[in-house]
Amino acid sequence: MDIISFVNITSRAWALPILSSLYVGVAGRQAPLLAATGASRTAFAQSMDHLIEHGLLERNPGYGHPLRPEFRLTQLGKEAAAIADKIHRVSSEDDQSLLRKSWTLPVLTSLQTPSHFNDIKRNLHTITDRALSLSLKSMESRDWVHRSVDESARPPRSIYSAINTGGMISKITGSKISFIQQ
Repeated sequence: MDIISFVNITSRAWALPILSSLYVGVAGRQAPLLAATGASRTAFAQSMDHLIEHGLLERNPGYGHPLRPEFRLTQLGKEAAAIADKIHRVSSEDDQSLLRKSWTLPVLTSLQTPSHFNDIKRNLHTITDRALSLSLKSMESRDWVHRSVDESARPPRSIYSAINTGGMISKITGSKISFIQQ
């Protein structure tokens, strides 16, 4: 999967919890998925539409009532759901709010090796300086990212490294996400 697809998938707060739930066998209907994820109905519906639009979910033909359809993962969805499930397994319940933020996972993916701010921005073409700064600060306060200053550089530059839970997530996504657009 390329980074642009990953950014698109993670742009909806409940996309990864939905994918992870489907991966572990939760029924692909609204009620079981709402119970498994804890999403509101509106946010859930928007995330489901988003996943269908990006080709990760499809209606299960021949199953479900027209007003209560059942959904299943597509082949691309199975790949994304496997990643989502691994992320879910290494994170705690307290981490879920940070994982639902748009740029958390793409930024962690770009931190496979310690990187400068501009290197991260270069990997994530569409991120703004403000969004990257806020994302790094929120992960730093959670001890997912460590910021150190390279004093030998002129002017001194910050270097960011994924640590603890952030480091585990970075390893998971780093092996599956490509920064080369296909």
